[in-house]
Amino acid sequence: MAFPFVSRLKSFLFASLVLAACAASCKRDGAKTVLNPASTAAVKAQFEVLQDSVDLKWRNMTESDDQKIGVTRLLLRELRNQPGTTPAQLQGLERANNRLKAIRYNQETMASSDLIDRYDNAQDSLLTALYPVAAPNGQAPTENARNFVEGIQQLDAGVVAFRVQYDHAVHQYNDYLRLHLAELQSLGGKYATLKPLPFFTIGAK
Repeated sequence: MAFPFVSRLKSFLFASLVLAACAASCKRDGAKTVLNPASTAAVKAQFEVLQDSVDLKWRNMTESDDQKIGVTRLLLRELRNQPGTTPAQLQGLERANNRLKAIRYNQETMASSDLIDRYDNAQDSLLTALYPVAAPNGQAPTENARNFVEGIQQLDAGVVAFRVQYDHAVHQYNDYLRLHLAELQSLGGKYATLKPLPFFTIGAK
């Protein structure tokens, strides 16, 4: 008569082990649960992805611009001992190049199109004056000078593409911010003062 009891005991122990294994499995799976897309945590995570994208596009753009300023500086240094250039002429170009960063807009001040125009006009004026000195009649005096001129031209040609990419990222950022502003502001801290970012295409919605 003891055998049925032993059998039932074994069945109970087996069932307990199965339940314990299932519980452990559920616990592990729970760690991988995707955030509810409607939750504040999910809204915050997605917003930070969009914010990182904006910051990356801005950084790419400004680093390219900084590189152009740096190559211009190298070109002017290369021209110092070349016939047909004067110290006063090169010094004037160097001053114009060195002040570019000081007058460049940032992600907030670019809301004023005048600041963008001021910077663009200063850079255009510099390059307009630089090219005839660096490569009169299209002929640079040295191989280095020619390489520097070509590098500046390539970097300058990429400005529009960088601005288009930045505007695209800002559009996504601003659209998401409008949809989820209340949830983000409820987080407090830096999220409490969030506001849309301005575009290069002033007036774009």
